[in-house]
Amino acid sequence: MRTHVKVLGWLYIILGLLGILGALVAFGVLSGIGLLSGDMGAFGFLTLLGGIAGIYLTVISIPNIICGLGLLRGWGGWVLVLAAVLAILNLPNFPIGTALAVYTFWVVIRLSNAADATAA
Repeated sequence: MRTHVKVLGWLYIILGLLGILGALVAFGVLSGIGLLSGDMGAFGFLTLLGGIAGIYLTVISIPNIICGLGLLRGWGGWVLVLAAVLAILNLPNFPIGTALAVYTFWVVIRLSNAADATAA
């Protein structure tokens, strides 16, 4: 089961890093389009819009990285709760978010069943 927790941790880290990469791309593409338009008003607006999109994507990616690090380092039961919450939020993101959510639910349920068995 420890292997599944490590795999899940790396998957969450990768998902978070892809989100941050998407933030950089959103900022760069929108700023670039504004620059290529030659209109300073469009450049300013699109740079602002890209910055807001980049900040948003970064903020929603940080919990994935924290969850992944927590799973890899064994930070405790709260990381499993965070993983379950993130799985619920990732569920509609078909197909990758859905697959990650199903795998997360499977790992969390197996770990909670194992914890119940050792506690009894």
